[in-house]
Amino acid sequence: MPTIHIDYLGDLRTECTHLQSGTKINTDAPTDNQGRGEAFSPTDLVANALGTCIITTMGINARRDGIDLKGSELSVTKVMSSDAPRRIARIEIELTLRPNNSDGPFLPNDETRARLEKIAHTCPVAISLHPDIIQDVTIRWEVAEAV
Repeated sequence: MPTIHIDYLGDLRTECTHLQSGTKINTDAPTDNQGRGEAFSPTDLVANALGTCIITTMGINARRDGIDLKGSELSVTKVMSSDAPRRIARIEIELTLRPNNSDGPFLPNDETRARLEKIAHTCPVAISLHPDIIQDVTIRWEVAEAV
């Protein structure tokens, strides 16, 4: 059974529907490849998939230890190759983790941090991408201010 339905709207644009939820996203070719850059490009979605997979999988594993990663942030930079064929050469991710537990903000022990950090390199998207794509992931742990 299909997961996604895609309609080509013309002019290098698509409308994608997630069939289970009905959620829609549009894509547009980037301005450096004949598009208007008015929506995510397909390669933007690949870089986004890596970032969201990393934080989602870390969140699943952190939850098992009673840790909530709400308030954490990622910055994702996609770098295209300068030579042919056109492809993603590198994805840079800067991840700021702000863990909380039932007592509020805290910093997990070294073992827990190492286990969660390993996920950044072994989440399903990370291990599905072609090995020629450089995945440069920087992780910073912060103790968030209690509100």
